[in-house]
Amino acid sequence: MDLGIIEGFYGRPWSWKQRAEAASFLAPHGYRFYLYAPKADPYLRRRWQEPHPEQDARRLADFAAHCRSIDVRFGVGLSPYEIYQNFNDEARSALARKLVFLDEIGVQDLAILFDDMRGDVPDLAHRQVEIVDWVAARTSADRLIVCPTYYSDDPVLDRVFGHRPDGYVEEFGALMDPSIHIFWTGEEVVSREISTGHMQRVTEQLRRKPFLWDNYPVNDGQRMSQFLNLRGFTGRPARLREHLFAHGVNPALQPTLTRIPALTLADSYRLGPDYQYGESMRRAAVAVLGSELGNMVRSDVLILQDVGLDRLGEKEAMLREHYAGVDHPGAREIIDWLDGGYRITDEIVQTQ
Repeated sequence: MDLGIIEGFYGRPWSWKQRAEAASFLAPHGYRFYLYAPKADPYLRRRWQEPHPEQDARRLADFAAHCRSIDVRFGVGLSPYEIYQNFNDEARSALARKLVFLDEIGVQDLAILFDDMRGDVPDLAHRQVEIVDWVAARTSADRLIVCPTYYSDDPVLDRVFGHRPDGYVEEFGALMDPSIHIFWTGEEVVSREISTGHMQRVTEQLRRKPFLWDNYPVNDGQRMSQFLNLRGFTGRPARLREHLFAHGVNPALQPTLTRIPALTLADSYRLGPDYQYGESMRRAAVAVLGSELGNMVRSDVLILQDVGLDRLGEKEAMLREHYAGVDHPGAREIIDWLDGGYRITDEIVQTQ
């Protein structure tokens, strides 16, 4: 089973340097793929028909080359916004141009993402499968993944994107070529637990092992950006590997701090029943931040992860005193968070 990063969050994207550093840091711990799909890249989402500016295209190609140099698969997530509403000649031409570009920069994993789009349309599964089949015949990527519009049991998807068509997931799985992988987030969009029982059921529905898109430690919603998700992974038993094709982690907005929980997931799979999420978090914090800063963050985790930015009160001054003078990117991310640099608003979510 593959383990990797899916950069799929809303808000301020990571820099190219931060992406390269994260991929290099996590690769020795079993993170073997990196899917570039930030919501802030308009040329993969609402303006997907337009070419990437030359500088952005060059940086994407450079990052793809970096991933290859450290034996990490490089991928891109493309969200052709509601293309299934009218998959006409114009849409096909624009999509063909985008596929040529992605081939040129060296994409190995191509994800076609139908999430965050209206789904209460007739023949939704048929329309989407037609598009994916069309893409599969034209891409040079050797692994194709697709995210359905309804990628979880969570009823929030129906409230936001319209009531899912009856039997949508089963039809999507039955019609999709078995060589193409399908994303799934679990029983909820942000799943507290991902059980083997649930994955067994979804495997039957999709007719293949799911490609897990795990929305922890991501913190990109208006509410979630109030918190720093630092604790070790829980509710992901090691035996999940038998029920998944791959496990992709949607990271936090903070590129250094997110490595702490990422390391604990690798521990969870490696240690199995001997895994202890608190002890793993302690070791990971020290590995990422060094002994002094790592232990300080571990001591403050109750405040950083549980209280919420707008409810810190007098604790904010204490946190600033702890971290303001520390010359480390992890400490600077905490101060930036306190300054509101990572706040996500509903407007950001609705426009990216």
